[in-house]
Amino acid sequence: MMGACYNLAPRHKVADFHVRETAMIDLEKNFNTTENPNIPELLPGDQVSVHVRIKEGDRERIQEFKGTVIRLRKGGNNANFTVRRTASNGIGVERTFLLHSPRIDKVVVERHTHVRRAQLYFLRGLTGKKSHLKQKFE
Repeated sequence: MMGACYNLAPRHKVADFHVRETAMIDLEKNFNTTENPNIPELLPGDQVSVHVRIKEGDRERIQEFKGTVIRLRKGGNNANFTVRRTASNGIGVERTFLLHSPRIDKVVVERHTHVRRAQLYFLRGLTGKKSHLKQKFE
């Protein structure tokens, strides 16, 4: 019996998995939200200015967050992007925004930069001029 290969998953569990998978796909289609039209096509390395609606008590204001897009995550309703900026004393601040969020008033792409990575986590360890990315001209 040495070297024999056995399928440990019974057949009825495999079929049950496919039924659950199709049910989840139908469920996701029902709860899909519309994309925010105020968010343009973003790429990692873009210098962006994100205008977010902040509610304080009974009044609402718009707060601007400027920085570099360090990652994009696609995934239907959970799609998001992370923006990193350097605050005072060289302290980095990262903020994640949902792509489908109605709280985002607008996103302005100020410039595109040349990067060779999908996630720019290496920027976390850089400070000063070393953290600047080269601008991409089109």
